[in-house]
Amino acid sequence: MADRARDWLRPMRARAADEPHRVATPLELFFDLCFVVAVAQSAAPLHHSIAERHVADGVRGYLMVFFAIWWAWMNFTWFASAYDTDDDVYRITTLVQIAGALVLAAGVADAFERTDFRLITAGYVIMRLALVAQWLRAARADPPRRRTAIRYAIGIAVVQLLWLLRLLLPEDSSVQLPVFGLLVLAELAVPVWAELAPGGPTTYHPHHIAERYGLFTIIVLGETVLAASNAFRGALDGGGAHTGALLRLAVAGLIVVFALWWLYFDRPAHNLLSALRHSLTWGYGHYFIFGSAAAVGAGLAVAVDHAAHQAELSGVLAGYAVAVPVAVYLFFVWLLHVRPHQRGVLLFVFPAVTALVLLTPLGPAPIEVLAALLTGLVAVNVRLGRRVPDPIG
Repeated sequence: MADRARDWLRPMRARAADEPHRVATPLELFFDLCFVVAVAQSAAPLHHSIAERHVADGVRGYLMVFFAIWWAWMNFTWFASAYDTDDDVYRITTLVQIAGALVLAAGVADAFERTDFRLITAGYVIMRLALVAQWLRAARADPPRRRTAIRYAIGIAVVQLLWLLRLLLPEDSSVQLPVFGLLVLAELAVPVWAELAPGGPTTYHPHHIAERYGLFTIIVLGETVLAASNAFRGALDGGGAHTGALLRLAVAGLIVVFALWWLYFDRPAHNLLSALRHSLTWGYGHYFIFGSAAAVGAGLAVAVDHAAHQAELSGVLAGYAVAVPVAVYLFFVWLLHVRPHQRGVLLFVFPAVTALVLLTPLGPAPIEVLAALLTGLVAVNVRLGRRVPDPIG
């Protein structure tokens, strides 16, 4: 009993930024797995909105919901990299954040269908206030970075109050979207303000952060495979008239996902996190990588609906449902992973292929052509990318 009591009182010491053999913990992996539920809940309405030709509403709702998911995940990830003590208090507080993620996931349908953000906001605030408790604990136990931790706690708490006040606005108010945008900017500003405190930045671990982001990329791509396979199964169960087209689409979709994985993991990322400014750019930019990766699954589901004649939409729109998120993914992988490392021809190949990807819906068999383009990009990347010395590492 004495040992357990001491565990509850254990101070939350900052972990060393150069700690050897630092890897993701089982709690972090469980955290990611539960967050994927929220990702899946946000991708499904995007699929249905595009299939019903409500593209603008679907994309807007998806971007708003995905921000809440990504931002809560990102803040926990960086905090854990610096202060993961894995004691009872830390575990319980993290489980509260997971519960908030599940509440958020339960509110996704209301947010999409009725623009009712009450439940999704409640889940988000639960996650964020649990993190406030973590930062207050860190402030008490880490005197050198106490100001940094207190700034985090104050900034997060104030913005959560503003999110709750936003619920008082009428649901059909024209200021809803601008207010949302301002609160997003406030959320993004909190880490910048906090990390510039006189006490210095938090002791995040570059290798650990890169691994955590990579693991979440894998999970989001896996969710894309699952969403697409479920759509294929449903279409095939409806009859054999479109079996050939669906099988070609299935193979092309699988190649697309394989290529996206390959391109992300072809270079190490930890050496890009050597300075605070670069770390913030890299960390924030992953909103587009994660969001587009999840959206590819919704796009493939739309393409299946079109191939099976289960939705009244044009082939061009179905093609762009996949091409746009793939193009966004390629551009930000190039911006965050390739451009800092690369010199020479390959520096221009990624943007060129990205532009070609956006043209594929205008021709026949857009997903198959897209898969061929990505296969070619992987081949060029393998041939040229590793011959050029890495200027960073």
